[in-house]
Amino acid sequence: MMAMKSAASTLLSASSVITRNFHASGGKKKIVGVFYKGNEYASSNPNFVGCVEGALGIRDWLESKGHEYIVTDDKEGPNSELEKHIPDLNVLISTPFHPAYVTAERIKKAKNLELLLTAGIGSDHIDLKAAAAAGLTVAEVTGSNTVSVAEDELMRILILTRNFVPGYHQSITGEWNVAGIAHRAYDLEGKTIGTVGAGRIGKLLLQRLKPFNCNLLYHDRLKMEPELEQETGAKFEEDVDAMLPKCDVIVINMPLTEKTKGMFDKNRIAKLKKGVLIVNNARGAIMDTQAVADACTSGHIAGYSGDVWFPQPAPKDHPWRYMPNHAMTPHISGTTIDAQLRYAAGVKDMLEKHFKGEDFPKQNYIVKAGELASQYR
Repeated sequence: MMAMKSAASTLLSASSVITRNFHASGGKKKIVGVFYKGNEYASSNPNFVGCVEGALGIRDWLESKGHEYIVTDDKEGPNSELEKHIPDLNVLISTPFHPAYVTAERIKKAKNLELLLTAGIGSDHIDLKAAAAAGLTVAEVTGSNTVSVAEDELMRILILTRNFVPGYHQSITGEWNVAGIAHRAYDLEGKTIGTVGAGRIGKLLLQRLKPFNCNLLYHDRLKMEPELEQETGAKFEEDVDAMLPKCDVIVINMPLTEKTKGMFDKNRIAKLKKGVLIVNNARGAIMDTQAVADACTSGHIAGYSGDVWFPQPAPKDHPWRYMPNHAMTPHISGTTIDAQLRYAAGVKDMLEKHFKGEDFPKQNYIVKAGELASQYR
């Protein structure tokens, strides 16, 4: 149980626990899942469970228990499929890859809502303060896609460092211009790489970068264990603004909070090393969208890659689609088939526990008994 901060918080805590146990006392539940559509790819892999059609592989199980399970990708606006079910749903499952934005207004309308689950990691699409005030539980499948994201980050670092994208475009357009690639392609060895955030994903990335013989730096609220620092050779930087100008490559590995929203604005970007490369698989809103686009255009940022945008799905006129020297993709890093199977299993486990009135694994809670997890405070 997270520590209570005040008498008011304690009162809210007691109220929330009572609400949760009451809701979990049995009976038919209405569960709504919001995922991306698989379309023509839905039947291509039996383990492709993260899409609407796959429905996390839990439809038969839920319906056999007498629950109603509705799955959709239609999540925005007053006439969306999700909006129709807000007033009487009990559980909402969403995903960072196609997030259902759960605003304070939606929480207010959701009179029967008990539980908000994230199939994956990162619950910033939910108004967490409003959820806490309403006595709701918010949880995610901690650790389910950390390996997936860390591997993807390493790939993006190499793609930017080696100037891969122009070479790929040449291969499909019939060109052959080695100079057009080689004039800004570098080895990774000897470069200084800094991660802003060294939680589960950041630590895995540092471990995977160790064999490349880079100079590794990290900034976080907490220092890593001495054994892990020794293993990776990573050096702790207490002051993020002192670390950033040292870096040839910057990787964003922190959650989106009120404090980190827009953290990389025009002024902070201007202080970075000219020609810096940035990888961001954390959250798009940590960056000032236009400031990144302008810095890529001027060359101050020599390359930007990531799979997170704001909002998601990104509109067709999003500036990052058209800025030079980018290697952006849709939000895919944490939804590999392996990750889908892990977070689907985690969601099923938490639903089962919720129906029985049992606690979830401690690390999965984002809001519990009126308290936000430490990384979101």
